[in-house]
Amino acid sequence: MAKTATELFLDFSRNKLRTQYWPRLRTCVESLTDEQIWWRPNDASNSIGNLVLHLNGNVRQWLIDSFNGGTDERDRSAEFGAEGGVTGAALIETLGATVEDGLAVLDRLTEAELLAEYEIQGYLVTGLDAVYQVIEHFGLHYGQITYITKMLRDQDLGFYRELNRTGRQDKPVRGV
Repeated sequence: MAKTATELFLDFSRNKLRTQYWPRLRTCVESLTDEQIWWRPNDASNSIGNLVLHLNGNVRQWLIDSFNGGTDERDRSAEFGAEGGVTGAALIETLGATVEDGLAVLDRLTEAELLAEYEIQGYLVTGLDAVYQVIEHFGLHYGQITYITKMLRDQDLGFYRELNRTGRQDKPVRGV
């Protein structure tokens, strides 16, 4: 039986978070020292540590608290104001638990919840908006973390080693 648009959307969202963004982000953070994790190129930029704290707050606020009816206790400015004091291992442990909680939400969402309206961060959005915002936002900051990691380590991280020299899979694979 063919999948519905809701099922396809949630499958794609879960796949991006579960099998691409989160494992690759974790690989980046685990490959760095705590000093590197909290390094900032300048005062106008964020460290990897800030970005991990920020992703944790975003996923919890937009996905977990909104769909579970939880209390929004996010302190967004603290995510960017932190200058260390949390190890890379602790950052990964916390974000990992949040990602798992977020994936549990994505595993149970219904079409009605995706079409319902929510107030998040002062915005009135649909559930579709909220899920899309979280996945897009995670991908954006995962990309920044990857870039910073490559810059600090001066090496390719091998995230696309399955692609041949033409930039294609040898055999078609479902999903991106």
